[in-house]
Amino acid sequence: MATAMFRSAGLRTALRGGSRSAAPPRRSFSSSAGHDDARETAKWEKITYLGIASCTILAFVNLSKPHPHYDAPPAYPYLHIRNKEFPWGMILNIIMA
Repeated sequence: MATAMFRSAGLRTALRGGSRSAAPPRRSFSSSAGHDDARETAKWEKITYLGIASCTILAFVNLSKPHPHYDAPPAYPYLHIRNKEFPWGMILNIIMA
């Protein structure tokens, strides 16, 4: 059986056009898939600047639209009632009123 495997391997080599070179085949990783890194970087830089510009324009448009302004709530006298003195004295009690 081993002899048959060697013969078929030899036959395949002969049909392919001779023996293989001594150099091992070059591995192709996903990072070296033939992309030009400088061109890819320039593309994403342009996309980033375009995104920044479009977000700035959209923010300006949204913030320049009229929006409702509500009146301040009335100052009800019962909201800041202090019946008890603060532990640090009356001086700050007058300042905070």
